[in-house]
Amino acid sequence: MAARSFFLTLTRNARKGNKTPFRSISSSNEAVRQDQIAITHEVMADDFAEDENDDLKSRIFRLRLPKRSVSNVLQKWVNEGRQITVSDLRSISKDLRRSHRYKHALEISEWMISHEEYTLSDSDYAVRINLMTQVFGIDAAERYFESLPSSEKTSETYTALLHSYAALKHIDKAEELYEKIQKANLSLTAITYNELMTLYISVGQLEKVPSVIEEMKRQNVKRDLFTYNLWVSSCAASLNIDEAMRVLDEMSLDLGCDESWIRYSKLARIYICCNQMVNSDNGCLVESEKGSVTQSELISYDFLVVLYGGLGDKEKLDQIWKSLRMTRQKMIGRNYVCVISSYLINGCLKEVGEIIEQWKQSATSEFDESLCKKLVDAFEEVGMKDEAVSFGMVLSEKGCDLVG
Repeated sequence: MAARSFFLTLTRNARKGNKTPFRSISSSNEAVRQDQIAITHEVMADDFAEDENDDLKSRIFRLRLPKRSVSNVLQKWVNEGRQITVSDLRSISKDLRRSHRYKHALEISEWMISHEEYTLSDSDYAVRINLMTQVFGIDAAERYFESLPSSEKTSETYTALLHSYAALKHIDKAEELYEKIQKANLSLTAITYNELMTLYISVGQLEKVPSVIEEMKRQNVKRDLFTYNLWVSSCAASLNIDEAMRVLDEMSLDLGCDESWIRYSKLARIYICCNQMVNSDNGCLVESEKGSVTQSELISYDFLVVLYGGLGDKEKLDQIWKSLRMTRQKMIGRNYVCVISSYLINGCLKEVGEIIEQWKQSATSEFDESLCKKLVDAFEEVGMKDEAVSFGMVLSEKGCDLVG
């Protein structure tokens, strides 16, 4: 990489040297020649870098621009007598998708399909549908799905297309596809139903969530933590608190209940208790800089924080908190308490202290010591006395007096 930086620096300096606004034909030809030399230097720099760190993933990730070809890199790798396994391609594709480099990931998918030595799985076809949506749009994804042989129209590929519809909030198409899935008599997992419930919550049709849950029960589909989070959050967003608590009780009796489920259940109860949520009308509007948003929308977002707090996924918590702070959405006390409790239950006291400081310095939400006191009490009520003590100590360090 040092060599590449050196060549690019030389190129930039050479281009800065010509200050003349108008050029003769000969000088224009010279400029073209210099540009060709610069391009050659960049290619040489890439080749030199490949010798320094010669693995396939690094070569592909050096393609900064979407227009640069992953296929060329793969072909060159093969021409050098090196092997490319299907697991290599899947791993690199996953990393590219995480980096939002969908066009390059789609090229890997195309390479896998065009080379018969690779045996593709249902997941490979499902990933391709999502990538088609990202790169070329939903129409292209639909055409690709329809072109698949019946043997490849599996629960995974159907769910991938359903996911694309849900992301775009195409509710009519999603429901039509869901009917086809049911008629296809496929063996489904919770993921398919979760996609449909996510769509209903995102468009505010909370009343449709229970029917999806009932269908899961009829089909004996095991519910996962994401299922229960969608179910509980839809109840809470509707301010049907009694039903939310009943669902949490049902979740605790589920055979799949483990440590993360228990942690989630405690966080959900803390959230409901601390915010003194009661059965009411969910149409209440909350003012923000972006305009009026419903109470239900804010609660649904909070439960996403609760979910990853329950899962113990600090990286996701960090991402959500960062994105929430970067938006123009007005933060209220409930948002702060929600993320504080999620960090606290995972032992992240440093982050708890930082959020308290941010809350105290907020220009849109006054720091509420009484709400913090309720949070301490809520942790004690669910049997997490150590966490309550730890939070009290952090508050004391930050100059907060909870006496009384």
